[in-house]
Amino acid sequence: MRWLMADQLGPHFDDGGEILLIEAKGVLARRPYHWAKAHLILSALRHRHAELGSRASYVTAEHYRDVLIPLQAQGIQLEMVNPTSWGSRALVAELGISTVPSRGFVSSEEFFGNWVADKKPGTLKLENFYRHWRDSTGILMEGPQPAGGQYNYDHDNRQPPPKGAMNLGLPAPWAPVEDEIDAQVRADLTAWSEAGEITLLGRDGPRRFAATRSEALEALAEFVETRLMDFGPFEDASLQGDDVMAHSMLSVPMNLGLLHPQEVIDACVAAYERGDAPLGSVEAIVRQIAGWRDWVWHLYWHLGEDYAESNNFLEANVDLPDQFWKLDGEGVDAACLKHVLTAVGDSGYAHHIQRLMILGNWSLQRGYNPQQLNNWFIDAFVDGTPWVMPANVIGMSQHADGGLVATKPYSSGGAYINSMSDFCKGCPFNPKIRLGEDACPFTAGYWAFLNRVEPKIRTNHRMAQPYAGMRKLVDLVAVVEQERSRVNW
Repeated sequence: MRWLMADQLGPHFDDGGEILLIEAKGVLARRPYHWAKAHLILSALRHRHAELGSRASYVTAEHYRDVLIPLQAQGIQLEMVNPTSWGSRALVAELGISTVPSRGFVSSEEFFGNWVADKKPGTLKLENFYRHWRDSTGILMEGPQPAGGQYNYDHDNRQPPPKGAMNLGLPAPWAPVEDEIDAQVRADLTAWSEAGEITLLGRDGPRRFAATRSEALEALAEFVETRLMDFGPFEDASLQGDDVMAHSMLSVPMNLGLLHPQEVIDACVAAYERGDAPLGSVEAIVRQIAGWRDWVWHLYWHLGEDYAESNNFLEANVDLPDQFWKLDGEGVDAACLKHVLTAVGDSGYAHHIQRLMILGNWSLQRGYNPQQLNNWFIDAFVDGTPWVMPANVIGMSQHADGGLVATKPYSSGGAYINSMSDFCKGCPFNPKIRLGEDACPFTAGYWAFLNRVEPKIRTNHRMAQPYAGMRKLVDLVAVVEQERSRVNW
């Protein structure tokens, strides 16, 4: 009997035979979950049961052990595809459940192990891995050379949003039609939440993401047809009236196992080969999946079980504020931060640049505890998983590992946000001002951050120019004091 977890629900995890699905309420009770995330997990599990029919045993329980141990006591042999977290693998090993190698990624753990064998800490960079994968697979390659003569079109894919635009003018992203399974999930979550059995973040709303294989394929086809062409140029841009822009929103069905990342890559590459999508956009989505997604998966295991909990290089110890947990933007004046926190509360989603350069940038500047922030990203986002967030949050976003994942801290002032979005229009803060009542907390916060962490990163060659600029500020002491005592943000 193969036990399928909630992130193993696609056909590539099913080799035929009897299937076990377990709905364990205790998993939802262990930590707060966003409404949308809890709904999506239960909906996906229950829809998979409906699809499999009599071939699947669907068991509800408080804990996985409550099901697995009695089955083993009955002499039933259990197996599973190797699970995706340290905790799950420990449980499987403890109970002696046999496993087959991991699935749902475009490179194997053996592939990564062979590549990383002779690498030193600090040289394990995404770009090197990504190019190695391209060379090995031949995807977007023309013989030994990358298609178009470049491996990476990131430099070209940094266009600001169109001036004066409220949105990109693209069709609304694909959305599912809820059914009776969704209605029952909502009723159950409401009852459990009101009884105090689980804690839910954000707000309930219509399901926005695929919960079945057929829905996931529809979402993929819609992205390739309507948004892939514009994905590359505007992947770093934000608009208040367009929280999706040209992003795929396919991380959710991929992380549920409903889509294999290789079929997403193949569909996008096929569009390029047909002449239906530009190389820059297709390379960008391939790099996000085969590069970053696989990269953080492998780093989750390579960096060790204690990576997320043991790294705080910049000694950031400020508790995550209530505004993050409330997810409604109330009490937040900065337009960009207010908008993104509210959007996450509504949907459990924000695209990657909002996560990195607004939520992550703010947290880095303010010295929020990276472990708390990592857990928040896992809990508050529909695609947040224990394996995907550590390298993203601890490593790239918060530089808490001292440079194992990213070569420098990802921080910027309000000028960057102003150039890449329309958030600054109407905001009470001025991105050009660093001192005074209307001083942008991102602009002033950037210099206060550099001043605070200088002993830790002054020798980083990529920070030489920012520190040269900081030393020219005649009002640095006043800016630092202003941000130390800031209550209005």
